[in-house]
Amino acid sequence: MKNKKIEVLEIVDCVESHYIKPKSMFYKQNGVEKRWDIVDTHDSVAILLYHIELDSFVFVKQFRPSIYLKNSDGFTYELCAGIVDKDKSLREIAYEEVLEETGYDVPLEALEKISSFYTAVGFAGGRQRLYFAKISEDMKVSDGGGIEHEDIEVIYLKRSEAREFMFDESIATTSGLMFALMWYFEREISQ
Repeated sequence: MKNKKIEVLEIVDCVESHYIKPKSMFYKQNGVEKRWDIVDTHDSVAILLYHIELDSFVFVKQFRPSIYLKNSDGFTYELCAGIVDKDKSLREIAYEEVLEETGYDVPLEALEKISSFYTAVGFAGGRQRLYFAKISEDMKVSDGGGIEHEDIEVIYLKRSEAREFMFDESIATTSGLMFALMWYFEREISQ
């Protein structure tokens, strides 16, 4: 999939959302009154996928309006990920996201927890749980691409190209993807 043409119709203030709640916090720190604007948001899961037979990482590429405002392209390379908005375990949510976005049916027990960390700490502070799974072609059950009106492209990046990819500043990536790749290569060195 080449970058599809995006036509921005309008940008307006967000006054109601199912996903975020803008708030202002007033507090005292060392006797000084302060105000900080924050966004209450969902936590999330993200999954680093390594395809054994292709010797490749599996990422997703999708349009992100917030990135469009920064680079007039808006397409990002990301880990397979999703918000925690269901009454299911984090591992079950990770499983569903892998299936929906990439089309791979990964057994729950194959999802290895790496760590968790906070994202966008300057304004949101959502917690992301990071998982890793090795996949193979026999796990492929669909093309992926997301659900409903999601428009997600599945990307395969050769392991041998990943280090160069990580430091190519012309490619819009996420901090979770960068951390996951660094974790992978550090683990590879220590084994």
